[in-house]
Amino acid sequence: MAEIVLSNVQKFFGAVQVIRDLNLTIADREFVVLLGPSGCGKTTTLRAIAGLEDISSGEIRIDGKPVQDLEASERDIAFVFQLYALYPHLTVFENIAFPLRAAGEGKADVDRQVRVVASALDITHLLQKRPSALSGGDMQRVAIGRALVRRPKAILMDEPIGALDAKLREDMRSELKRLHIENKATSVYVTHDQVEAMSLADRIVVMSEGVLQQVGTPIEVYQNPANLFVAQFIGSPVMNIAAAKVETEGGAARLRVGDAGEAFAMPADLPARIAASGRGGEGISLGIRPEGVVVARQPMEGTVPLEAHIIEPLGAYDIVDLKVGSGVLRARTASGFVQKAGDTVFARLDAAQTHFFDTKSGQSLAIRLGG
Repeated sequence: MAEIVLSNVQKFFGAVQVIRDLNLTIADREFVVLLGPSGCGKTTTLRAIAGLEDISSGEIRIDGKPVQDLEASERDIAFVFQLYALYPHLTVFENIAFPLRAAGEGKADVDRQVRVVASALDITHLLQKRPSALSGGDMQRVAIGRALVRRPKAILMDEPIGALDAKLREDMRSELKRLHIENKATSVYVTHDQVEAMSLADRIVVMSEGVLQQVGTPIEVYQNPANLFVAQFIGSPVMNIAAAKVETEGGAARLRVGDAGEAFAMPADLPARIAASGRGGEGISLGIRPEGVVVARQPMEGTVPLEAHIIEPLGAYDIVDLKVGSGVLRARTASGFVQKAGDTVFARLDAAQTHFFDTKSGQSLAIRLGG
């Protein structure tokens, strides 16, 4: 398999720059997901690795060898497209066998390799069918089989399950992870779906407007977002973000959120931590995920009375919008914990789950409180 290294990669379409000074190393046998909204440059990056797009400047190395000047056919890379790209007049067997026949493999070797891949993908019973007789999930399995059959150095996948329904996507996520582990392949996967990214990736590469925002394991990008973009792109529901002001009252630290009348209790060292980051008590934004907003029915030490505004029942849990001044904080509660909109509940912020960002730059202040 292969290590893939992108060094100072730039890509322009005319005057529009779609990849900006990208530096990224994908380790041998690693599963990396390029994640971001439409137009962020993730698919262009994938196509540049494959050789389907030329880069404007920089270097791409596969197994230590510069490949930016090589044709796609010379890079030993397999590409799985979103829309299958199967040959409609060929059987499943012939579709999977196509790259082996193109490489001049013998009939016995082709038959053996096709059947090994078909067995791994559980599509042996479909080998004599044509694509028109297959479901979307089966067609995607065939497309993946065609990519896997010749054991390429790396497998690149461009939203390969985006066109499937929710149940099939869930099944295929498990299948793709299993195949990656079994084939020990270097895999690069593009998606805008953060659930896919979190469930599949060894590491996630978050991109926005052609700029790499953060690289890390799913837990790292979820628990320690590098900036406001990552904080709000990763997680469902998204992280609460609100203007905040750190205050000291009687030796105790408090955090005022937006224009709220009440302030939340915080650990005593917060003002000093904020000051050490180079910020004063203002010009900062609070970030906290809904599970970090702790809700009680009765007043307790450190809680603030808030009105429930909207309740979203999601089965195993509810998402409750709490009025905080003219804004809201979203809290995750047990199902039915808050009975109806308009009820008063008592909330506190779990200090260990708070994040602080420079409002102007959006960058994290890297302050994590112990609670």
